[in-house]
Amino acid sequence: MAEPVLETQHLTMRFGGVVAVDNVTFTLRRGELRCLIGPNGAGKSTFFKCLTGLLTPSEGHVLMQGEETTGWPPHRVAALGVGIKTQVPNVMDGLSVQENIWLAARRFVPSAQAAAKTREVIDRLALGPIARTELGRLAHGERQQVELGFVAASDPWLVLLDEPAAGMTAGEVARMTEVIHELNRTAAVVIVEHDMQFIRSIASTVTVFHQGAILIEDDVETVMSDPHVRNIYLGKKA
Repeated sequence: MAEPVLETQHLTMRFGGVVAVDNVTFTLRRGELRCLIGPNGAGKSTFFKCLTGLLTPSEGHVLMQGEETTGWPPHRVAALGVGIKTQVPNVMDGLSVQENIWLAARRFVPSAQAAAKTREVIDRLALGPIARTELGRLAHGERQQVELGFVAASDPWLVLLDEPAAGMTAGEVARMTEVIHELNRTAAVVIVEHDMQFIRSIASTVTVFHQGAILIEDDVETVMSDPHVRNIYLGKKA
C-alpha cells in the first residue's frame, strides 16, 4: 500500500457554537484521487479550507508527507509542493493563457525555466489552440482548464481542487476529466465536487461528509448505491 501524503487527525473546526468539522481523521495515499461530497453545510468545504490554510482548525492536525502543516497560510502550503485551485483564482484577464501560466511558473523557477515549464504545461494539458488568447475572452470551461494549468506549473505532488467542474457543459466536463487524470499521473488529488456525473467519471474512492463528520468512505459505486446516501444526501435520482 502506498504511503500517506495527506492526513488529518481528529480535525475539528468550530465557528462559535457551531461545529463545522467534527473530529475528522482522513488519509490520502500517493497516487490516489479522492472526491469529497455531501450536501450544503456538510462540512466538506470547511474541511478543504483547513487543508489549504484558508482556515486554522480549532483542534486536530493536518500532515502533508508526514510534516505538520496545521494552520500554515496558503502560500506556505503551496511552497511545499501543493497545487491549490480555489473557487476564486488569482488570474490576469488581460493577459494571454501563455502569459498567465508563465507567471504561475515564475513563482517557483527562474525566468528561462518558467518559459520551458509554460511550454510543457501547454502541451501536457492540450492548451495550444488557446495559448495566445486573452484569459478574459475564454469560455468558462476553457478558463477552468487553464486554471489547472496554473496548478500544473508548480509540479505538485498533491493537488487540491474546489469544484473544478462547476458550471460546465457535458463536453467541458469530459475535457476536465481528461485534464485531471493527466495531473493524477504525477500527483495525488483531492476534489470537492457536487456534480455526480463528473464524480462517477473520475473518482475511484469517495468520502461523503454529513454534519461535519465522514458518513461513508468507499468506492464510488458502493457510495452511489448506498440507500442512506442516495435518499438523504444525493437525492433518489443521483
